[in-house]
Amino acid sequence: MTEQQVMTRHRGISNHRNIGSHRASSSHKALYGRWIDELWAGHRIAEELVAPDFVGHWPTRDVHGPAELQKIIDTTRGALRELMFVVEVGPFVDDDMVAARWIATGSGPNGPTRLTGNDILRVANGKVVEYWAGISPG
Repeated sequence: MTEQQVMTRHRGISNHRNIGSHRASSSHKALYGRWIDELWAGHRIAEELVAPDFVGHWPTRDVHGPAELQKIIDTTRGALRELMFVVEVGPFVDDDMVAARWIATGSGPNGPTRLTGNDILRVANGKVVEYWAGISPG
């Protein structure tokens, strides 16, 4: 398949899959809102938001399933007291993908901590099935 055929095929799939995307876009944005505002605020709702076969890709490791996800959130919240997130850009929805940029602040063992990050989530059947995190200090 030539590059032109791939691009044409991709555009055709994109255009077809975006039919009725307003509803999906709204539900995906609502799911991301719960992800950042409830799950990362410490509510124990990983099983509600992510699929049983969820895979989260952090810079240093992968996390599998709702229980491991909840554990990493609990560990993070334990290390950074008063952890709060503010979504700076997005969320943006394209088909089954959601992306956003956030700023997090909290209090770590060495004082105030500030992180910036980018989330990319893949959604299927109303749940997060895959997640990629990009996190930086500052």
